[in-house]
Amino acid sequence: MEISKAEIASAAAASAANTSQFPELRGAEILVKALQAENVRFVWGYPGGAVLHIYDAFYKQDTIQHVLVRHEQAAVHAADGYARATGDVGVALVTSGPGVTNAVTGIATAYMDSIPMVIITGQVPTHAIGMDAFQECDTVGITRPVVKHNFLVKDVRQIADVMKKAFHIARSGRPGPVVVDIPKDVSFNKTAYTGYPDKLEMRSYNPVRKGHGGQIRKALQLLLAAKRPYIYTGGGVVLGNATAELRTLVDMLGYPCTNTLMGLGAYPGTDRKFLGMLGMHGTIEANNAMQNCDVLLAVGARFDDRVIGNPKHFGQNERKIIHIDIDPSSISKRVRVDIPIVGDVREVLGELIAMLKESGSKPDADALGAWWDTIESWRKRDCLRYDRKNTDVIKPQHVVETLWNMTKDADAYITSDVGQHQMWVAQYYRFKEPRRWINSGGLGTMGVGIPYAMGIKLAKPDSEVYCVTGEGSVQMCIQELSTCLQYNTPIKIVALNNRYLGMVRQWQEIDYEGRYSHSYMDALPNFVKLAEAYGHVGMLIEHPKDVEPALREARKLKDRTVFMDFRTDPTENVFPMVKAGKGITEMLLGSEDL
Repeated sequence: MEISKAEIASAAAASAANTSQFPELRGAEILVKALQAENVRFVWGYPGGAVLHIYDAFYKQDTIQHVLVRHEQAAVHAADGYARATGDVGVALVTSGPGVTNAVTGIATAYMDSIPMVIITGQVPTHAIGMDAFQECDTVGITRPVVKHNFLVKDVRQIADVMKKAFHIARSGRPGPVVVDIPKDVSFNKTAYTGYPDKLEMRSYNPVRKGHGGQIRKALQLLLAAKRPYIYTGGGVVLGNATAELRTLVDMLGYPCTNTLMGLGAYPGTDRKFLGMLGMHGTIEANNAMQNCDVLLAVGARFDDRVIGNPKHFGQNERKIIHIDIDPSSISKRVRVDIPIVGDVREVLGELIAMLKESGSKPDADALGAWWDTIESWRKRDCLRYDRKNTDVIKPQHVVETLWNMTKDADAYITSDVGQHQMWVAQYYRFKEPRRWINSGGLGTMGVGIPYAMGIKLAKPDSEVYCVTGEGSVQMCIQELSTCLQYNTPIKIVALNNRYLGMVRQWQEIDYEGRYSHSYMDALPNFVKLAEAYGHVGMLIEHPKDVEPALREARKLKDRTVFMDFRTDPTENVFPMVKAGKGITEMLLGSEDL
């Protein structure tokens, strides 16, 4: 039977009446409502033509604070630092074209370290896409290799659903950055807003959370039978909020534990069972235990090149490996694994602990005692020794140790840039809690230190936030000192100024016979005057006796950003060191090994 024209008109009128109960909003307004529904507190960004409708929508609300940075790279870094310190999704907003390309370094940094972020990018109007319009670039294509996922929103009716998916993808499974590209006309167009979705269905994306019970039981049997066990953990333990479970397991078993650069703080750096960081600049005891254990439990780590060195050397010694990770692609990627367990590390460790309690079994005490005796013999070599009695020149290790002793009982966060200073902090600042050590591990991005610190200080205004940096790295985003002043984020900058690109100089000394090609900076700014020009406090520290007083004075200036220019020994190298292509036990321990 055919439907009459009158029936069609009646249905259309009913449909119109049904949608009229919902307000008509512009795409930009729906975007803001989506961010509010996700409990976003801060957005770091920089305006431009393609995102002006979005900025106009921000102007009309007062629940989300927008932070105007001085460069788009810093917007993503600051949101990244916020996410690392809080565990929440960081949000950045940039315009099209150069706004996007400037943000790519920050996006790639977050991607390599699996940080949950949503980056909103402006795009030229939909009719102009592909026409080489002003400030157009292929955002989806450019960012595809360095995001967990990305979206190009072509219809205003899709914005709410896309944002719901973006936040879910960013924070679930193995976290990562998600880009949402919004053309200018889509942010301007109106549609009936029916509310932010409360449910989400994605058939193609269902990360596994619960580990296989049989595999976990096998892992426990192998761990209890071990003669030389070792627990190796990475950033996945921190990101997965599994610190409490890790500490419980290590303490129940009494096994030695190590953290990667990204995992520091997951197990207390002050505990005797912690052997220090492992890898390229790891301790003797951490690296030797990794090479000589008979059962290795890897949790939320990926056996990367900086951790195990040469895979062939690592594979020379027989050992059984248990690997727990939320991402199945990380398991057996570089090293063959005997017991793979795919799942959320917190849930898997919790189940492992429950099984251990239920079994009532204990490790072999005699074998474990002998293994600890061996480890202590390695530890006695004190591979982190340096000239502590030097009164002529500031040793960078001394600055970090002094900072640690001063803040070890404080609510403190430490960010760093990339280079020698980063490794000295990892070695000498004994992190006791997770999410307190904020640095770029996988990509090794210079310039992150100040933006990271800004993001953390906004999230944690009552905490002490220190950026340990070098005179090379700090100049890459030093303009953000202006942002620090505008948004009252009083951070403390500890610059270990050795007048070199220190890690490059170190490699050139060791591998290039001292040919220091372009690693020395012939013209450096007066950092004290520069800090003062930005409205902050500057200090120059040139003598070892002044290190502690300077740090104490900076701490007293709670409401001021302080730039401390520590003139450190330009010849100091980071030891231990594993050269490229070598195994992790083939370490250089000092200048005598060069």
